[in-house]
Amino acid sequence: MKDILVLIGSESDKDSVQPAVELMKEKKISFDLKVYSAHRNLEELQKFLRENEDSYRLIIAAAGLSAALPGVVASISTKPVIGVPLVAGALSGIDALLSILQLPKGIPVATMGIGKQGVLNAVHLAERILKV
Repeated sequence: MKDILVLIGSESDKDSVQPAVELMKEKKISFDLKVYSAHRNLEELQKFLRENEDSYRLIIAAAGLSAALPGVVASISTKPVIGVPLVAGALSGIDALLSILQLPKGIPVATMGIGKQGVLNAVHLAERILKV
């Protein structure tokens, strides 16, 4: 079992989560980075989560714009989900932040700040959760 599954919605998001990848490597936290869009390949995302949920202890889901990914993941998985809004679009990530913050009851997602500090804080929070 790996510690963290990092999910992003697009290959173009890899640069945005690179600081988190480097921090996890530095801290020797085991992880996988996967690309699944809640919009473009929802069925594949659902299938992956159902088949692999027990392979990870925690999920970090990073997304920009409408930022559906963290909420969709939390609606499927019983693992803790940390959502990271990425800088994108005309609102520079504020829309993503609000989307992740305003999930309905029963869909809990810990929400980080926008951008680089958000992806780094997601790793720091994950590390604390994993130590419990």
